Amino acid sequence: MSDPKNPNIDKRSTPQYALYQRENFWKTNTGEIPLFNTEPGKLEELAKAKLTEGGWYYASSNAGQSYTHLANRQAFFRHRIIPRQLVDTNLRDTTTTIFGHKVSAPIGFAPIGINVIYNPRGELPVAKVAKELNLPYALSTAGSNPIEKVAEANGQGPRFFQLYMPHEDELTVSLLTRAFNSGFDVCILTTDTWQLGWRHDDVATGNYAFYHGMGADLGLSDPVFQKRLKEAGIDPVKQPNEAGAMWIDNVWHGRAWSWEKIPWLIETWKKISGGRPFCLKGIQSVEDAKKAVEVGCDGIVVSNHAGRQVDGAIASLDALENIVAAVGDKTYIMYDSGIRGGSDVLKALALGAKFVWVGRLWVWGLSIMGEAGVRHVMKSLLADFDILMNVGGFQNIEQIDRTALESYPKAYAMIAERSKL
Repeated sequence: MSDPKNPNIDKRSTPQYALYQRENFWKTNTGEIPLFNTEPGKLEELAKAKLTEGGWYYASSNAGQSYTHLANRQAFFRHRIIPRQLVDTNLRDTTTTIFGHKVSAPIGFAPIGINVIYNPRGELPVAKVAKELNLPYALSTAGSNPIEKVAEANGQGPRFFQLYMPHEDELTVSLLTRAFNSGFDVCILTTDTWQLGWRHDDVATGNYAFYHGMGADLGLSDPVFQKRLKEAGIDPVKQPNEAGAMWIDNVWHGRAWSWEKIPWLIETWKKISGGRPFCLKGIQSVEDAKKAVEVGCDGIVVSNHAGRQVDGAIASLDALENIVAAVGDKTYIMYDSGIRGGSDVLKALALGAKFVWVGRLWVWGLSIMGEAGVRHVMKSLLADFDILMNVGGFQNIEQIDRTALESYPKAYAMIAERSKL
């Protein structure tokens, strides 16, 4: 829908994302140019040029030999969309509902930590853009701004809190209470990061912001953690490295939780939030998905942390197929890992996900041009998805199901140029 005078525009129930294509096409007529190329490979090149070595390594590094990251992309290649023709898509609807929030599309801002290494304002411009676009924003416990400031930037936008559960219950309760009081009304516990995976570039350069006095403000602003710092005799102003290390070492780094702790966490969150949803992120096995349903989780995020934790693991999209077949009718299934464009979003939805989280794309935008960069990347993704629905013959999200795809066996892999992975 690139004609701004098309009468269907006034009848559509969702924003006219496809018009963002026309807006960029027209800019050269007014002496402007689009902000930057949003093709994933080009995005990475631009971000690499903008970032410090440490910022680039932390954003781009994968676990081990990057086999899981590669598997994530290969899995998308073996599924092909079957377009339908002569379908009236003029009034297509991209909206969906997630945990009571009606949002503009089944796409959210995935939780990513230490945003300050990509932009001095950290999570604040990202949360602001999420509100503008009416897309869910998930704040990581490893965020580099206080919870309350991120909430202020997000305004009335739908926002969720991703929890890395501390090793002390009092601190966990404090974080969850702060989050809910700040309008984060869904808790998502990440289960795959008890410690960082082995990432060669980061290790080789000693690249870890928390150990160098950066990015720990979410923790340093917590009243319980402030007491712990005082008890340890650490002054966060004079000893930022030690304070940052103590914070992140309390949140992860080698001490794993087990299923036995989850009922307590669910009960605690439900009590604090008045019964709002609780989800697990990082689920890859059918057995774990079934266990999540059994213990009372309201949803799961099928994710392998974008290939950053377990090298040589199953592709997240392959895990999605298995899990949907097992518990697709029993819980709200979301997807994360490897999304690079509108077709990837559609494929994940067709394979049974109800919602998709996007991470690295907006990180590159944030790195390249701050708030404007995040907005450009995410509006471009929405336009890509909206246009794909138009030319592919899909009128609404509910029509995107398994019949929309032709799929090859899991052993099949079409590897694109490495720069495009």
